[in-house]
Amino acid sequence: MRVILTAVARTPEGSHAETMTTPRARLLTPTIAIVTLAVLLTGCAATGNGASSASTPEAASTGATTSAPTATPTSGQGTTPSTPGTAPASAAPSGSTTASGASPAGAGDADGARCTVAELSGSIADGGGGGGAGAERVAIVLRDSGTRSCTLQGWPGVSFVGGGDGAQIGNPATLDRSAPHPTLTLRPGHEVQAVVTVEQSGDWDAATCEPRTTDGFRVIPPGSRQSLFVAASGSLFEACASTSIHQLTTTALASF
Repeated sequence: MRVILTAVARTPEGSHAETMTTPRARLLTPTIAIVTLAVLLTGCAATGNGASSASTPEAASTGATTSAPTATPTSGQGTTPSTPGTAPASAAPSGSTTASGASPAGAGDADGARCTVAELSGSIADGGGGGGAGAERVAIVLRDSGTRSCTLQGWPGVSFVGGGDGAQIGNPATLDRSAPHPTLTLRPGHEVQAVVTVEQSGDWDAATCEPRTTDGFRVIPPGSRQSLFVAASGSLFEACASTSIHQLTTTALASF
């Protein structure tokens, strides 16, 4: 590189510039040349370093481009909403079991639980003879017709029904609380009974009794709100419709 240096001196009070030819000017010329050369060289060095620095962002950019795919799956997952309420696959068995309510057969109806009306059938039998003047005894028998053992305890609700539609006739039976009433366990096919004393309708005059023919008994097992029908017919089971008369009395259920 060739460098041409020229020194110019300014005269006081705005006089015209002229080229310095004095010995001092000749001495200053090399000094100025050296300073100028140093500045130029420094600029060149800076330019070289700038080029190197410029390549650094390229490398950084390249690095960013290389790492970009790593971030892409995360971004992709964010744009795809998961299905609401979807449980992990590992939780599905227990959840589906819970959601479906699956349980061993008979759960909630284990042996020893109270008998339901659906598990019982009823009939009448001899109640052990007369119950005093003008009264007869009849046994109402409840049989476990289900497939499990179950329990009954206490007094059944008993009343006459008639008219072919299950309509109650007269008052329900009075409970004889003098007898024991233990909890009874019925196995399938086994029976228990309550003895019902029936006062004969003929013990009252017709105007007072208001006699009615019956179809049988409505029986409500202890602890139940449902009933079953037990058929019975004949003069023994003629009912008094008058609510002033209490014609029936029942014991608690007992084994026999």
